Amino acid sequence: MTTPPWNRQRLRSNNEWLLLERLRHEGPASRAQLARDSGLSKPTVSSALAALERAGLVREAGTHTQGRGRVAVLYEPDPGAGHVLGIDIGRARLRTAVTDLAGTIVSRTEVPNRGRGAASVADAAVACAEQALAQARLAPGDIVHTAVGTPGVFDRTTGRVRYAVNLPGWGRPGLVERMKARLGTPLSVHNDANLAALGEYTFGTGAGSRLFVYVLIGTGLGMGVVADGELFLGAHGAAGEIGFLPLDGVPRSGSAPRRGMLEDAVSADAVVRAARTLGMTGPLTAKRVFDAARTDDPAALAAVRQEGERLALAVASVTAVLDPDLVALGGGVGRGADLLLATVRDTLHRLTPLRPRVEASTTGDDAVLLGALSTALRVARPLVFDRRTARSLPAGTKQKDPR
Repeated sequence: MTTPPWNRQRLRSNNEWLLLERLRHEGPASRAQLARDSGLSKPTVSSALAALERAGLVREAGTHTQGRGRVAVLYEPDPGAGHVLGIDIGRARLRTAVTDLAGTIVSRTEVPNRGRGAASVADAAVACAEQALAQARLAPGDIVHTAVGTPGVFDRTTGRVRYAVNLPGWGRPGLVERMKARLGTPLSVHNDANLAALGEYTFGTGAGSRLFVYVLIGTGLGMGVVADGELFLGAHGAAGEIGFLPLDGVPRSGSAPRRGMLEDAVSADAVVRAARTLGMTGPLTAKRVFDAARTDDPAALAAVRQEGERLALAVASVTAVLDPDLVALGGGVGRGADLLLATVRDTLHRLTPLRPRVEASTTGDDAVLLGALSTALRVARPLVFDRRTARSLPAGTKQKDPR
């Protein structure tokens, strides 16, 4: 019985994708090494590499001398086959970066967020991204995918961002489409804490964790969960919105639920309020309180200790539900983890027998941006493969998804 052409093509496509991913994750390799690692025959590997090279997806990466003086050509993915864009929209700062398909950052920009309304913030983010594209000497058409990190949860049904209370007006309809139209690239929107978790998991202290939790403490309070390398989003994309956790009982019947009682107690503003209550004066920010604590200022030390105890309560609550093996503290307040960690760990020990490892973020302010880039790359790589390999298909043949 003759095998249908689409089955042969699907097998060829899968083999090419398998070899491309092997080169991406393990580094340059020869035909012989790829055959050993993949279990494919050498002729199959040679044919697949030739097709990938014609498609501009792999390139020669030098040579390697094998036994008896034989020289083998090494291959690697061609990073210039496509580019992605990441955008981090925060209340204080806007950050953007462009990477090639290898994940190497080729340009980045960062500016203060001076937008006074939702539309001006969206336009400022686009302008920041356009600067990054200009630095990289790329046009919007060169970007395979753009991933945007923002406070709140993007509702794909309505096209609106919900729960972004720290960006006034950010829930207005049409903002995402406005950014997409002005930027001129395919675009997806994601919760900033989720992206920070993915960025920390991929590039920071979360690497290798089975169930990783990232707590983003800054203007607001958020959390991202990475389980076996994949973000856990929940049924409606709101998993990790721990700012809604109540601290002081059940609201009276008929009253409106108040945003984030836990967020009210665990955030940059909460640190400042605690410091003022404890006697600090003058213009205060969370950073100034932490800086004062490092000089042993009693009021600042007490405010930081209170923040650590409340953070421990949040970690204990999350741990009882998710059982993570690692929790990372990040965000603006998370930068003070050197002062917070001892209190968080000690308080956690007193609160619960469930004690995950608690560490400081190592990606710092770049966590959300790195997560956006990682997300964009996950979307872009198979898209580029599909588009480039489809060009060499026989007429009428339908390309199959290699994933």
